Amino acid sequence: MLNRRQTVKKLISACHLTKNYRERPIVDNISLEIEEGETIALIGSNGAGKTTTISMLLGILPQDSGTIAYWTTDYKKEIGTQLQSTPFFEGYTVEDNLKLFAAFYNVDLTNKMIDERLASFDLLQAKKTPAIKLSMGQQKRLAILVTTLHNPRLVILDEPSAGLDPRGQKEIQNMIKNLKENGVAVLFSSHDMLEVTKVADRIIIMNQGKIIANGSPDHLLEQYHAQNLEDLFFELTK
Repeated sequence: MLNRRQTVKKLISACHLTKNYRERPIVDNISLEIEEGETIALIGSNGAGKTTTISMLLGILPQDSGTIAYWTTDYKKEIGTQLQSTPFFEGYTVEDNLKLFAAFYNVDLTNKMIDERLASFDLLQAKKTPAIKLSMGQQKRLAILVTTLHNPRLVILDEPSAGLDPRGQKEIQNMIKNLKENGVAVLFSSHDMLEVTKVADRIIIMNQGKIIANGSPDHLLEQYHAQNLEDLFFELTK
C-alpha cells in the first residue's frame, strides 16, 4: 500500500494526554507515538486506561488536557477501527453488511471483489448467512474485513482476539501480520502475552492510567531481566 502513497514516518504523536472521570484520572499524562508500518501492542489490566486511550486517539473522546497530532487533517478517513464489538446490521447477510460498510466508506465493490475479499477472510461460504448468526470467530474476521475495506494507513483493534478459541486467535494473529506485510500500522490491545510476543514490534504497558513501559519485546525483557512478557507484566504491575 505504501508504494502508492507519500511516505510518512510518524502517524500519530500524543503528548501529555489526560482524561478524568469524577475527578479521578483514567488516563494520566501519557505520551506515545505511532509510526508507519509498525505493530504496537497496548497491554494492561482491566481499568488500566487502554480503551479510553484508544477512544481519545480516534477522536471519540476529547482529552481533558494534552495534544494529539495526526499526519493528515483527514485522518479519520485513513484509520480503520474495530472496537470490542462491531454492530452488524440485524437481518442482513454477510454480503449485505459488507456492501453497507463499503457505502459508508465510499468504496466501490464489484461482486467479484466482494467474493475475493470474503474468500481472503475465509468467509465466502458464509456469504448469505445473517451476520449476527456467525460464530464469534467469524464475526471477528468480518469486523476486521469491514475495518480494512478502505485500505487504511492505520488500523486500531481493541482486544481483537478476546473470547476466541486457539484457532480463532491464530487467525486474528495472521490477519495482523498480513496488515503489517502490506505496510499498515496496527495498534491493538490484548491480554494475551503469547499473542503479543508473536505479532508486536513494540509494547506499551499501561497501569492505573500511566504508561509504565514502552519498547520492543526483546528490549523490555533485557531491561527488566524478565524471562517472558507474562513475568514482565506481573513484575511491573504488582
